[in-house]
Amino acid sequence: AYLYPDRRRIFTSKANPVAPFEPEVKRQAVMALCTRQVSASEIARRIGVSRAVLYKWKDKIIGNSAYQTMRKHNEPSLEAERDALREEVARLNQEIRRRQMELDILKKAEEIIKKDPGISISHLNNREKTKIADALRQTYPLTELLHVLGLARSSYFYHRAALKAGDKYATIRTMLTDIFNSNYQCYGYRRLHAMLRHEGGRLSEKVVRRLMVEEQLVVSRNRRRRYSSYCGEIGPAPDNLIARDFKAEQPNQKWLTDITEFHLPAGKVWLSSVVDCFDGKVVSWSLSTRPDAELVNTMLDSAVETLNAGERPVIHSDRGGHYRWSGWLERVNAEGLIRSMSRKGCSPDNAACEGFFGRLKTEMYHGRKWSGITPEKFMQQVDTYIRWYNERRIKLSPGAVSPKMYRQQCGLE
Repeated sequence: AYLYPDRRRIFTSKANPVAPFEPEVKRQAVMALCTRQVSASEIARRIGVSRAVLYKWKDKIIGNSAYQTMRKHNEPSLEAERDALREEVARLNQEIRRRQMELDILKKAEEIIKKDPGISISHLNNREKTKIADALRQTYPLTELLHVLGLARSSYFYHRAALKAGDKYATIRTMLTDIFNSNYQCYGYRRLHAMLRHEGGRLSEKVVRRLMVEEQLVVSRNRRRRYSSYCGEIGPAPDNLIARDFKAEQPNQKWLTDITEFHLPAGKVWLSSVVDCFDGKVVSWSLSTRPDAELVNTMLDSAVETLNAGERPVIHSDRGGHYRWSGWLERVNAEGLIRSMSRKGCSPDNAACEGFFGRLKTEMYHGRKWSGITPEKFMQQVDTYIRWYNERRIKLSPGAVSPKMYRQQCGLE
């Protein structure tokens, strides 16, 4: 009982009383029960009720279904983390399977197609990919194999049927590959078609192009900045007598000369050459690790030795300093050669000679690894290429023959 100054109240109770609790107290107790930082018995003890009463409050305030929902929201982290781990494990297993499949593909490429162990899947042609897919069908699903190989389903079944029927171009494929590889891998479909005709093969250019694609006979095309020997106007320049007319009626009528530069890991190499406008033959050439006067003078001396009595060709060059030095001028005047020069900074005026350099670099220099090659060894390889260029490399314009073959046809050699 509590005594107040103005009145008195008396509270009575029965045995096992249920104390009257404010709604807020009950709500806080239920929240503590649901969040469960401590046990339900401890919560009930702190409030001063039994555990059963505490659960009755919970059922009355939020109900069992709401409590289950509440529990789900309070425990999402474990479930989410478990799901994420399962997904990661599945992804890693899939990646391991893919890597194993790629390894098996490379092993089959080495075993069946006799490719190098380090070959890339992307470098296999569709016919080779089909052979590998057939060999691994018992181990992996076809859909997965085709996806890893990068082979369309229609292409697979086409080549599979073709393999069963036999390849009517099997001999031609071998011939094309041999011709391509034995000619610095520089022949496009037109020259390969011409070479096949020389060897008795009768195919259209369209078929040759298709077979080149299937056999992956690809010509690399890389270019770099050209070398310039221009040293300024150090003397009067002769007129441009060639005037971009690079045709000649006979040998040793029009000569073109220029210098080009090669960059190697072991150093630089310069090439100076003389090209005959009659058939594109390289009349003479010299190579050196220094672009000095001796480089061009030696080349000119060798070119002059090929002249017959009475032959006085026009020799055309750019405005580089090599062609204005005293040693060059003395040799030109002594042999009665006629000088001609391009306009300043106008490379098309000497396009035929620069075209030779472009073909040389595209066919035997660019796209190849030169580490470990000394300048001397490189110069030997350039010399071998130029001899092949004169004697064996076919040109389409004179009838798909080399300069040497053309002169033999004309009765000049």
